Amino acid sequence: MGKAVSKLSKDDLKSLRSATYFDKRELQQWYKGFLRDCPSGQLSEEEFSKVFKQFFPFGDPTDYCRYLFRVFDVDNSKYIDFKEFIIALSITSRGSLDQKLNWSFKLYDSSKSGKITYKEVLAVISAIYKMIGSIVALPEDEKTPEARATKFFTLLEKDKNSDTINLEDFKRLSKLDPSITNALNTYEGLV
Repeated sequence: MGKAVSKLSKDDLKSLRSATYFDKRELQQWYKGFLRDCPSGQLSEEEFSKVFKQFFPFGDPTDYCRYLFRVFDVDNSKYIDFKEFIIALSITSRGSLDQKLNWSFKLYDSSKSGKITYKEVLAVISAIYKMIGSIVALPEDEKTPEARATKFFTLLEKDKNSDTINLEDFKRLSKLDPSITNALNTYEGLV
């Protein structure tokens, strides 16, 4: 998208309308807001984390933001541009369950290997627990990040020490653990 301009071009609008679930008016409003918050047209990881902290005043979202930022930053430029931002927002807020699961899997797959290890699952879950702080009451088998990460592997009848979870396993896991699907649908209808 290059240098930030105050309005999206017709070509950008057309491209983003076909790549997202937003209409022309919504795209223009989101773009205006994005530029207000990021006049350069690029959002750094530090700025991204700062914005996120406003939503989680009782926890520390810094680690989670690092994982989330990596998934938003599709081109690995160390910045999120408007196109990356709006496509991720579209998927997470209005995408199909399958799109959300594919996107969420990337959050855990920090090695980008197409499979997630117990260590990767534990790292993301630990970051989530650190972010939400103690404001959420958790079931006994999810009281700690280790217990929650172990539960993923147990539900899939996999050994956390030697097995991995691929995308199909992750999709199957979402059917075995409804809290995954519930978390993915958190923003549905809000945006």
